[in-house]
Amino acid sequence: MTPVPLAASGLTVSPICLGTMTFGEQVSESDAHAILDRALERGVNFIDTAEMYAVPARPETYGATETIIGRWLASRPGVRQRVVLATKVAGPSRGMPWIRGEQAGLTQAEIIAACEGSLRRLQTDVIDLYQIHWPARNVPMFGALTFDPSKDRPCASIVEQLEALDSLVRAGKVRAVGLSNETPYGVHEFVRVAEQHGLPRVATVQNPYCLINRSYENGLDETCHRLGVALLAYSPLGFGLLTGKYDDTGLVHDGPPQGRLALFESMRKQRWGRPEALAAARRYNALAREHGLTPTQLALAFCYRNWRVASTIIGVTTLAQLDACLDAWDVQLSAEVWEAVDRIRWEIRDPAQ
Repeated sequence: MTPVPLAASGLTVSPICLGTMTFGEQVSESDAHAILDRALERGVNFIDTAEMYAVPARPETYGATETIIGRWLASRPGVRQRVVLATKVAGPSRGMPWIRGEQAGLTQAEIIAACEGSLRRLQTDVIDLYQIHWPARNVPMFGALTFDPSKDRPCASIVEQLEALDSLVRAGKVRAVGLSNETPYGVHEFVRVAEQHGLPRVATVQNPYCLINRSYENGLDETCHRLGVALLAYSPLGFGLLTGKYDDTGLVHDGPPQGRLALFESMRKQRWGRPEALAAARRYNALAREHGLTPTQLALAFCYRNWRVASTIIGVTTLAQLDACLDAWDVQLSAEVWEAVDRIRWEIRDPAQ
């Protein structure tokens, strides 16, 4: 894998990023450390986490993932200098009052305190990429389709959020900043305000992008391309739907494999648990098999070979899954497969959007 620059951030990362939200819930600390070791051995230098992880979010596991990564870094001298470490500050509560209460709105004080907490748990002096996990303002996200202005609530302005990030950059605690789960308006406004006020310019946006959710292509791809903001694509396997593991069993079943959607009812109630999402995934999985590919290979190659994606975030629970995701880097898709992918897309239109 050839390292890629993250826009104008000064950071250079592997085009595959290791996501870690399962660490501390589905994955034990010892297994997480083994996965981190293997990823680094195989050329992955980019690690993404968040203060709210592990997932599904619970008060008992708040910060657990960062803590696991911090202990991994502390126990391996010299490794911190070899990795690009990204984490995220949680936005307004979304049913997680244990983070900053129900009324949190990403004020300057909240962002700075959150960053200090992440630095302590990660046992590091600096976070390479610090991201706003989801917008402070009211926006349609996490599967919502339409904007409803009646849901607007008070929150910190974009200027205030950027000023908080600026103070962290100036203090040497953060190198670059990014967004997540954002809209074209949000990315454009963060860039505009930063340029107007001489504040840090966002380098990245971390949004869902996969065969069953191509909403990024509805204007946000042009916004990021023209403004020089790099996409970090998350959920490239659609929470496991695009691995084929649920094709025969459906989401609720007694036997293996027990992936996230089978294990956690809270996740089945979200976008990836929609019946339409599984139906669409089955079509892509069948397409992969018709062309001698595994469903995982097709789904990952769609992101790995896509001009829109700077780095693809993979999430795994075993070393075998990690190796399969990394081995898929060498997969090339024929023109025939690309045409079939687009044909299916127009027939189903993003069921997990």
